[in-house]
Amino acid sequence: MKTIVKFYEIVDNSLLKFAVIVAKSNGKWVFCKHKERDTYECPGGHREAGENIDNTARRELYEETGAIDYMIQPVCIYSVTAPDNFDGKETFGKLYYAEIKSFEGELHSEIERVELFEDLPTNWTYPQIQPLLLEKVLRLI
Repeated sequence: MKTIVKFYEIVDNSLLKFAVIVAKSNGKWVFCKHKERDTYECPGGHREAGENIDNTARRELYEETGAIDYMIQPVCIYSVTAPDNFDGKETFGKLYYAEIKSFEGELHSEIERVELFEDLPTNWTYPQIQPLLLEKVLRLI
């Protein structure tokens, strides 16, 4: 079974497990490098119990990039079905786009560093997912 990504206008709020934020700052793409990986990923993460998904997006953007002055907007709902994730069950997240004006100096997460790219990186953490999410955002901006 291969990884399948689908896009939705709306699903029941209770199904949303993740927030992923495609971000730019001063015209450059913002990507995170996790301490345990040599690849790049969009900021984002798991929704905490009782947390509003929009608050998840803001919290993760701050924790993983240090963004303190930004504009963020929802793009769409997406789902991922992957054999190596959640026992192959379809899981849902909300995709956002952010324009970051300024960053705090310190990171508060498992992210080793934040890098700004003129062109999109090719060494993705999730190569079957992230390019599709970026495509969706590129149609919006």
